[in-house]
Amino acid sequence: MDLGLTGKRALVMGSTRGMGQGIAARLAAEGAHVAVCGRKLVDAEASATDMQNSRAYALDLSDQASIDALIASINADFGGLDIIVCNGGGPPPGNIADVAAETWAAQFQAMFINQLSIVNTFLPGMRERKWGRILVVSSSGIVQPIPNLGISNAIRASQVGWAKTLSSEVAPDGVTVNTVAPGRIHTDRVNQIDAAAATKQGKPVEDIARASQATIPMGRYGSVAEFADTAVYLLSANASYITGSVVKVDGGMIRSV
Repeated sequence: MDLGLTGKRALVMGSTRGMGQGIAARLAAEGAHVAVCGRKLVDAEASATDMQNSRAYALDLSDQASIDALIASINADFGGLDIIVCNGGGPPPGNIADVAAETWAAQFQAMFINQLSIVNTFLPGMRERKWGRILVVSSSGIVQPIPNLGISNAIRASQVGWAKTLSSEVAPDGVTVNTVAPGRIHTDRVNQIDAAAATKQGKPVEDIARASQATIPMGRYGSVAEFADTAVYLLSANASYITGSVVKVDGGMIRSV
């Protein structure tokens, strides 16, 4: 299937590993020109090495100077964007009642405000060209809150509200805005969550992982490739009539309809 992505200009935030890297690699394989980003330029360069049509950039979503530098570089190198994937590292785990106000502020700035500011910079060009794709990489916690991940549950829910609202505003201009909600995709982040749960419960991490997989109807964690295939379809020309949606990639883990 031709996804109509050849020559499209794409930015994938947080694309040096995990699901972000999987999306970037799949976009590049489909012929898109991809901006690969990570907090450290050396990591982005290593990630982009095996991706055709890609360029590496440093992006620290907690640092305004880094964001400004990325925007300037993207404009100089790409002349705008057709595709933006909002993605970033998850916040620290812990009980939501214990989160300090300054932690809330810092995490909301990086996960919400700063990602949206990048979108808002390039959105007018998409609307003018009558084509654009915006995708928020979220979490199953937006549908079924995850214990011990209160910050993530709350801030990612805000992203969904923003994406749904924006989708209606830009739909007449051929720009789609969707959210993809991964379940347990086997990444370093999932390993971190399992390790944190093991420490909290005083159990071996292997037991935690087995118990977690047992709650998934497919009986296993998903692969990055499985997740990326769905995400990239939503970014494709073929998905032109899908917008304002939350698409679950979870092996049946989320119990709601």
